[in-house]
Amino acid sequence: MNYFSKIFMTLLLTASFIYAGDFLMPNEAFSPYAKVNDKMQIEAGVKIGKDIYLYKEKFSVKLKNSDGLTIKDTQTSKSVDHHGDKVYVESPKVLITLENPNGLSKVVDATVVIKYQGCSELGLCYSPYTKEFPLKIDASKLIQTSSLPLLKIGDDKVKKVEKSQTDAIADTIKSGSLIAILLTFLGFGLLLAMTPCVFPMIPIISGVIVSQGEGITTKKAFALSVVYVLAMAVAYTIAGVLAGLFGANLQAALQMPWVIYSFSFVFVALAFSMFGFYELKLPDALVLKVSSGNSRSGYIGVAIMGFLSALIVGPCVAAPLAGALVYIGQTGDALLGGMALFSMSIGMGLPLIVVGVSAGKFMPKPGAWMSMVSAIFGVMMLGVSIWMLGKILDSSIITLLYGLLGIGFAIYLGVFEKEAHIFKKSISVILFIYSVALFVSFLAGSASMTQPLGFLSASKTSTGVVSQKRELHFTVVNSLSELDALLAKNRGKKIMLDFSAEWCTSCKELEDVTFADADVQEKLSGYVLIRADVTDNTEDEKALSKAYGVFGPPALIFFDKNLKVKNAKTIIGFIEPKDFLAHLVKL
Repeated sequence: MNYFSKIFMTLLLTASFIYAGDFLMPNEAFSPYAKVNDKMQIEAGVKIGKDIYLYKEKFSVKLKNSDGLTIKDTQTSKSVDHHGDKVYVESPKVLITLENPNGLSKVVDATVVIKYQGCSELGLCYSPYTKEFPLKIDASKLIQTSSLPLLKIGDDKVKKVEKSQTDAIADTIKSGSLIAILLTFLGFGLLLAMTPCVFPMIPIISGVIVSQGEGITTKKAFALSVVYVLAMAVAYTIAGVLAGLFGANLQAALQMPWVIYSFSFVFVALAFSMFGFYELKLPDALVLKVSSGNSRSGYIGVAIMGFLSALIVGPCVAAPLAGALVYIGQTGDALLGGMALFSMSIGMGLPLIVVGVSAGKFMPKPGAWMSMVSAIFGVMMLGVSIWMLGKILDSSIITLLYGLLGIGFAIYLGVFEKEAHIFKKSISVILFIYSVALFVSFLAGSASMTQPLGFLSASKTSTGVVSQKRELHFTVVNSLSELDALLAKNRGKKIMLDFSAEWCTSCKELEDVTFADADVQEKLSGYVLIRADVTDNTEDEKALSKAYGVFGPPALIFFDKNLKVKNAKTIIGFIEPKDFLAHLVKL
């Protein structure tokens, strides 16, 4: 080293000592951190000192050794331009939302790896650094993060994110007061009372009240109706809590063919008792054991009918019910979730109480009208029996049975009698024509309850071939492996997954109304349509439902081009064509 070089090095060292107090040591300039918040989200970042900035391209937060947990969403602070580079001039933060696709219920050991490099505004640049932070994550709580609000990076304020209706309802239970929760679910129940799932209970409760015989008072009709609804609510609550705790398909367990046949036979027996062939009542020996007299026997029978009706006739899975089940499954809080379900069931039952009281209040006096009313309710019971068989029998057979029932009832009303009352005659003629149309529809192999003669209006093309009604084409899967293979094959495309079952009433309504709409069909023409058929409730089908958090059909799930589920866009239950189109537009 020559003389001038020594002088230069001496001056340089002297300058560095002079300014050493202005430059921060690496541990003062950068303080990386990573932690798990109470929502099981990972918060990570680097706290930077005065006049320090980080290069965006050199800053990263990654997760490794996560034992099957995957990243659902990542939010990062915004960078700024600085001398032509993207940098962070304020401490950057990252919020990682995880998901638990494998349904783990244990504490998982994971490692967060943070890489960063930065400089000082005073002109000193630091070396690249890598820090690792071991974390423990309770996987059983991760399912909640799909419906939790995410923190907005930078100002620590809550940012509302779009949630599905089911998640929003689950949040209502989590954050609301007890009174607000009960009132909200009571309102949900009133809305559900207007759905086809509850309609079959109307003839049941009416028939039960009428079957009590002549001279029933309004007070007793009210009491019987309340007993029926309370028993129904208890059944819904018990079934719902069990489904939420164990992740079971709420409907499938009680939709086995032998169960449907058995309960359908019960309604046939009730119908024939309405027709006067015999009197249905509890055995006298049993009545004596449970009561000092016969006054309570009617209540016991009504309670049993209400309990079984709730399980067998329903339930339909709709967003409020699914929301309560999601809450129970996430938190294990069966008490609060059960109270919400009970309140919802009472809301569903309030209109039934009105129906039951009306059936008792307007009971005609003994005579010909009393026989006519009993016969009408007997036919309604047979209709409920056929409706139940529709869950397991082919639609053409159901159309035939409805047609035969209608023809028989029209004859009973006197369709061929010349001196029948004009009102009675008109009703019987209309019913007879419609029922015959159903019978013809069956014979033509084009069974339809809404348009029994619709096959006659099929137009012919120029070649003379009858044009067929357009239908959506779904690829059917019954297991996760089949679905995964199909999803992988269609990566990059728009995909809709439809959970359905042959015994699902709302699924049929969705098929016949929403999916039959021409505008909906046109809009869905750009989608890959997959149907998860869970009719048989096999182990593979159970696993398929559990993997996507489906408590029962119908459920419509949408995937993005990277095969990630758009949780906020999931639809539970029936949806009208107009609303479904609006939903697709948002997608």
